[in-house]
Amino acid sequence: MYITAIPNRGSPPCILLRESYRVGKKVHKRTVANLSKWDGRIVAGLRALLRGGEVIEKGSRKDFEVIRTIPHGHVAAVLGTIRKLELDTMLSSASGRERDLVLSMIVARIIDPRSKLATAQGLNEETRFNSLGEELGVGDADEEGLYGALDWLVARQARVEKKLAQRHLANGTLVLYDVSSTYFEGRACPLAKMGENRDGKERKLQIIFGLLCDSEGRPIATEVFEGNTGDPKTLGAQIGKIRGRFGLDRVVLVGDRGMLTEARIDQELRDVAGLDWITALRSPAIQQLVNEGSLPLSLFDEQDLAEISSPQYPGERLIVCRNPYLAEDRRRTREELLGATEKELGKIAAAVSRARRPLRGKEHIGLRVGKVINRYKVGKHFRLEITDKGFQYQRETEKIAEEGRLDGFYVIRTSVPKEMLDASETVAAYKGLSRAERAFRSLKTVDLKVRPIYHHLANRVRAHVFLCMLAYYVQWHMRKALAPILFDDDDPEGGQRLRESVVTPALRSPKAQRKAGTKRTEQGFPVMNFQGVLKHLATIAKDTMQPCIPGAPTFRKTTIPSRYQQHILDLLGVRV
Repeated sequence: MYITAIPNRGSPPCILLRESYRVGKKVHKRTVANLSKWDGRIVAGLRALLRGGEVIEKGSRKDFEVIRTIPHGHVAAVLGTIRKLELDTMLSSASGRERDLVLSMIVARIIDPRSKLATAQGLNEETRFNSLGEELGVGDADEEGLYGALDWLVARQARVEKKLAQRHLANGTLVLYDVSSTYFEGRACPLAKMGENRDGKERKLQIIFGLLCDSEGRPIATEVFEGNTGDPKTLGAQIGKIRGRFGLDRVVLVGDRGMLTEARIDQELRDVAGLDWITALRSPAIQQLVNEGSLPLSLFDEQDLAEISSPQYPGERLIVCRNPYLAEDRRRTREELLGATEKELGKIAAAVSRARRPLRGKEHIGLRVGKVINRYKVGKHFRLEITDKGFQYQRETEKIAEEGRLDGFYVIRTSVPKEMLDASETVAAYKGLSRAERAFRSLKTVDLKVRPIYHHLANRVRAHVFLCMLAYYVQWHMRKALAPILFDDDDPEGGQRLRESVVTPALRSPKAQRKAGTKRTEQGFPVMNFQGVLKHLATIAKDTMQPCIPGAPTFRKTTIPSRYQQHILDLLGVRV
């Protein structure tokens, strides 16, 4: 038996239950019943029954079962942003296995940074924990394949960085440059050396890596150096990259006082046509300005910014700033460090004067003192007296007072002409280095976790750092788009209008303050951090459904985004 629909001109079709039978070699049909007046759902049920379905008592079984759920929304958001930024075509104009593996590692680094082995397991069909492997067609990826993709990536680093520079840098633009270190697990990599550790891992080998950003803090290029390389020595390679590879004839390089030192300026920056720079003076240099009379401190009794000149810096501009909030913070910090140092010295003094087994010998006492005197970087403020049987210490109050006079002062040093940037704009440009520092925080701790490094081959280390930089590039754009629902200030101009001066600390806009207070946006949506947004999007899942009909194939169903999730996707300009 079967059900068929017979056309009936302008009227609804006639629904007939028919059967076929054979007479000799001929097949005949006869109508068993007219079902035209039946409810359509009943007709559909009977049709399914005639096709081999089974009768299921109402409420006794489910229509289908969910046999697998794969988180998908966060993958769609990040991958959609990558494609919107055309980062995939920057890596390679043609699709291919290596490009897809690199994209998968960039996405994984943003949503759930793990080792290469764990990343491969997350992509694999059998052990996946999101839809990334399926979306990029790399569900069969393994650890060796990811390492091969890293080798493919590092060979294209120069080309990708050049494309980023062409997109975000132009002649006359500001370029931010800063460096940091990250520690290394193992001892086999030729780049890993002992050096000035910034991670609190004094006994670990490390690498140094520099980051070039545009004026907004968007990453453009990165470079890895041996772990014992001094910050200033990394500068020459960056100048060559800016002038040579990126082809910029005019640029303003912004670096901190530890980067653009007097020696670097004289040897690599001064008299280079089209290359200007902005940096700051160290405390001893500021003290020299005071001693020579170029910096009268009384000038700042009623103002916080002034431009001065000095014969020590011919042809350069010096912009002096005094921040009272910074002055109070430095005074408080110095007092805390002095107190902490006195506590350590007091322990040694007690050991020398104790009745039972006192510490004796000038060398032994001096050795103990040497271990703690400069632990908090204030040893210069103590006068020490060490004998074979005694130890005394006291603060150098005059030196402390002299240093305190300069609390809150900092001096911007630049070769940029006044016609290009006035004093306030120059100070703001130097303060823009905080955006590069924010990039390092995101790379190293908060989100992307570039450290620790486990790779042993130098090029693999370079590829790993570059991969993390590309991940931050994507994250930077995502955070900018999602700023209205993040705790980030999405109205920085509103905060700028509240500042008394460019010297004073930046203020959050009233809009950002309201967000932080109510934890809600103006549209009533929840305010979250970036990782919280990704986790919330992850609840949009791809479900594999199995109908409860023998032999029926499975089908896929994607969760319908909630109103809040759809708002997030709209901000990013992507869809699931």
